[in-house]
Amino acid sequence: MLKNEIIQILKEIPLFKALSEEHLLKISNEFNINKLKKGKTIFYQEDESTDLYIVLEGAVKACLIDPEGKELMLNILKKGDFFGELSLLDGKPRSTTTITVADSVVGILKREKFLTLLNNNPIIAISLLSAIVDRIRMTDDMLSSMAFLDVNRRIIKFLLNTAQKESKMTENGLIKIKKITHKELASCTGASREAVTKALKILKFRGILIEKNEFLFISKDIEL
Repeated sequence: MLKNEIIQILKEIPLFKALSEEHLLKISNEFNINKLKKGKTIFYQEDESTDLYIVLEGAVKACLIDPEGKELMLNILKKGDFFGELSLLDGKPRSTTTITVADSVVGILKREKFLTLLNNNPIIAISLLSAIVDRIRMTDDMLSSMAFLDVNRRIIKFLLNTAQKESKMTENGLIKIKKITHKELASCTGASREAVTKALKILKFRGILIEKNEFLFISKDIEL
């Protein structure tokens, strides 16, 4: 990936948006660029690493995995998103496992380089704190869903949240969402695969969810 391509991506990231072209050029020179295949683990929970990562191409998932291999997906990070900020700031082990969900390119910035950048450009701290708060709120929302909603409603809420980011309305007022596997839905909602399969059958039987070809359709007005 060319330096000018990296700079263009950095310009769109709130963390670096306020920096001058000169500063962006310096930052782009500090990045190590890694090309990763789909399914590659970038780091594991409890790993002793403190670098900052930025997705330049592709997509990465942040998740928790228990000793038996059960996975809870916390977030999907796409082009322009950064991750690893907690260990970057406090120097402690990783709090999640991150895995590529597509062939990806990531930029890696060493902790000492970032801290120097932060010291010279304190405005970055405001953007970083805002991003951390957003992720805390998202995690709180997920925990609330797992505590108070049954699997049916968790699935609906997840699909509606997904729809806000990437789906389109059809002519009949339904939201069109790219189909997701039962395993992925289980990972995203904190339910077992069996519970998800059962819930989807119920939602389809009730006409709440319609599956056609590679897409799911759901009403934007459905109540949880």
